[in-house]
Amino acid sequence: MPAASDRATLVAALEDQFDALLSLGRDLTDEQWATPSEVPGWDVKDNFSHVIGTELMLLGRPDDTVDVADAPHVKNDIGSFNEVAIETRRGRSGKEVLAEFALVAGERKAALGAMTEADFDAESFTPAGQDTYGRFMQIRVFDCWIHEQDCRGPLGLPGHDSGPAAEVMIDEMTTAMGFVVGKKAGASEGQSVRLHLTGPAERIIDVRVDGRATVVTDLDDPTTTIIMPMPLWVRFAAGRRPGDADHTDVTIDGDQALGRSVIENAAYTI
Repeated sequence: MPAASDRATLVAALEDQFDALLSLGRDLTDEQWATPSEVPGWDVKDNFSHVIGTELMLLGRPDDTVDVADAPHVKNDIGSFNEVAIETRRGRSGKEVLAEFALVAGERKAALGAMTEADFDAESFTPAGQDTYGRFMQIRVFDCWIHEQDCRGPLGLPGHDSGPAAEVMIDEMTTAMGFVVGKKAGASEGQSVRLHLTGPAERIIDVRVDGRATVVTDLDDPTTTIIMPMPLWVRFAAGRRPGDADHTDVTIDGDQALGRSVIENAAYTI
């Protein structure tokens, strides 16, 4: 599936995301940097290290490979790959990691600013398979925004739930909704789901099963409507907490069984 956003939108979202991470990290204490995040085995500093590692790879300067075999939370090859950036910066302070991120973010902003629309349309590897470089950058916004929230929650510092990065993050999340509704939740032929995300970045995402489950723009009478705050859905979809259809901030109208199935099977990220 192609990127839902053009180059200008994606660059603005990435710049917004980098700035949000820098702002979050600027006033953190040593204790806050060491706070366990919502990613198993990672503290707040580790999430920043992870972002640095991927952005360095995109700059053509990946971290040297190090042994991560002893990390108990590493379950697969992608986990091992991601852990290299964490282990590389294990002995550095949060402030040192933030200083490196500031430099890397500056380089990436410059590199992105020099790229053309054609560069963003060019075929590229992405974590979702072969697609365009623009789709890869859309996934980068999604990943970085999620990791920012992985830190904000345990720190008790909610924020950045609107703006360019949040909007593009939802664009990327929308690309998975057919899979969630059709494959994971098991919606049958003719059924449809409306996901109404509330809050500053309000969005309605409609999916209908017509041969296959597909995001549509002409849904009039959904089989079920699910209403919840956008950040809560993202926590469910990213697998940070189990999908809870009984959560006080969740409303299901229409087919209750289908609505519950979508929520309970929301997690789709690796």
